[in-house]
Amino acid sequence: MAYHDLSGHQIEEIKLDAVNHFWPHGRQAGDLSDDSGIQIVSSADGVWIEDVYGEKWFDLISGMYLKNIGHGRKEIAEAVYTQMQSISYSPGGTITPVTAELAAKLSKLSPDKQSRVYFVSGGSEAVETAVKMAKQYHYNNGDRGRWKILSRRGSYHGATHMCMGLGQPGSSVSPFGPLIPGNIHVAQHDNYRGICNDGNGSCNLECARDIDRTIRHEGASTIAAFIGEPVSAASGTHIPHPDYWPFVQELCNRYNILLICDETINGFGRTGKMFATENWDIKPDIFTVAKGLTSGYIPIGAAIANKKIADSFIGSDERTFKHLITFGGNPIASAAALENIRILESEGMVDNSAEKGTYLFESLKRLHDHNIVGDVRGGLGLMASIELVQDREGKKPFPKEADLYKKVGQAFKKNHILGSLARGGDIAIYPPLCVTNGELDELIYRLDQTLSDIESNI
Repeated sequence: MAYHDLSGHQIEEIKLDAVNHFWPHGRQAGDLSDDSGIQIVSSADGVWIEDVYGEKWFDLISGMYLKNIGHGRKEIAEAVYTQMQSISYSPGGTITPVTAELAAKLSKLSPDKQSRVYFVSGGSEAVETAVKMAKQYHYNNGDRGRWKILSRRGSYHGATHMCMGLGQPGSSVSPFGPLIPGNIHVAQHDNYRGICNDGNGSCNLECARDIDRTIRHEGASTIAAFIGEPVSAASGTHIPHPDYWPFVQELCNRYNILLICDETINGFGRTGKMFATENWDIKPDIFTVAKGLTSGYIPIGAAIANKKIADSFIGSDERTFKHLITFGGNPIASAAALENIRILESEGMVDNSAEKGTYLFESLKRLHDHNIVGDVRGGLGLMASIELVQDREGKKPFPKEADLYKKVGQAFKKNHILGSLARGGDIAIYPPLCVTNGELDELIYRLDQTLSDIESNI
């Protein structure tokens, strides 16, 4: 059934189906209210989403931090259709040419050109895979006391039970009982509120030194890996100090701790480089990818291990990584990923991200005119955040009773923006990498109106 040019009766039937049977992620089941509910959308192109009433909305965070090449690229559909006509799934013990080609392409793009790629279905699975891989790496090498994982408070690495323990705050995990033991949290890079704030809004690297202190406290011989997003989206898009990641890499090398970089959001051009680690010339032992690998057209993910890590799983049967993911390396997803990368490269979208990211950040700064704007962050590709505060001078967040989440949602609806308030009072701004200056100007105008509407409703 085609879902365009729907009649009013058909729209009401779809809404009724959703109200009665659809359970949206992270929201109240069945909420399609005009006030706070989800939208029913039917088509999209570039940075724009069209709802079933023909109204256009600006996609503020690229779907869910993944629509890097933008919406509506028919080339992806054609690549998938062609692949489906030949073989759509490779049985156990087989590999299709398209999956082999994608593995080679990703290795060529990786910091270590001899990397091996372990395909999965998405970001959470990629992180689970990387953590298991890190622990077994040490086990295979006879260092069997290393089972702890260091991660940063306030980070988000996925929604599976293990991933929830990697930095998420208590309110997100409290209903689920004890989490996986051995997840040790260190300071987040945050030069607005964190321990690394030098008092002048710059980083003094105390966030990195906290990792060293924690390693020595826990005992380096017990720690398998450190994991972090190069730039953490969930914590509010704080661009790291230039020396932060080299400092972390040196610590990991010194203590024989594996470095896992979670590029699920950062990867495939988001920071103005194909992979974010290129901004600091660091070389992770393992890094994870997902969302931008197909720009969300089809689910896929991967844990990419350098040669040293991958080779440690070769030899006796006991060294084998006995880890299975049903849809890992699916040929349809692989075809979508190859075409997505071709578009990114041939249309210069990574460079566009770097150029337009600077334009976006400079344009956002004028929103400081609003009293509820505490901080504007960005400047590294097309990733930025606006932090809303009740008191700018004291950096005081809005209390729960202010119902800021709902008020931001209402203002977004009024101004036709698809986005939401992140935890901590941050508005994340991650548009598709194909965005133009004119579209960014339109976005700034809508955000300006949105902030005015919020202020009038506080």
